[in-house]
Amino acid sequence: MENIQHFKDLLEEEKLKIEGELRSIGRPSDTNPADWEIKESGEGEEAEEGDIAENIEKQEDDNAVINQLEKQLVDVRSALSKIENGTYGVCEVGGEAIELDRLEANPSAKTCKTHMNS
Repeated sequence: MENIQHFKDLLEEEKLKIEGELRSIGRPSDTNPADWEIKESGEGEEAEEGDIAENIEKQEDDNAVINQLEKQLVDVRSALSKIENGTYGVCEVGGEAIELDRLEANPSAKTCKTHMNS
């Protein structure tokens, strides 16, 4: 692939963006630095019942966002690893080249258009 540096740059940029988003609502887990967990809200014990419910809902929402961002980060890191080992842009299902327009739209794509729903 002739423009591999272009895709590497896109992936590095996406990686930084995802990590920034993760830091805005979470922090690396103490037990596994590859995992993220939501930040503590800092609410004291004197919070009103409505505030507690809102806080729980926000934590659930933040946890869902963290889970999605973690998945995206894994995909980006995997794509960067493929660049390093020379397998970037190859469909994981059929082994054919992933279309350039698909990689432009999603630089961490794992499959070609034919196999994208497999």
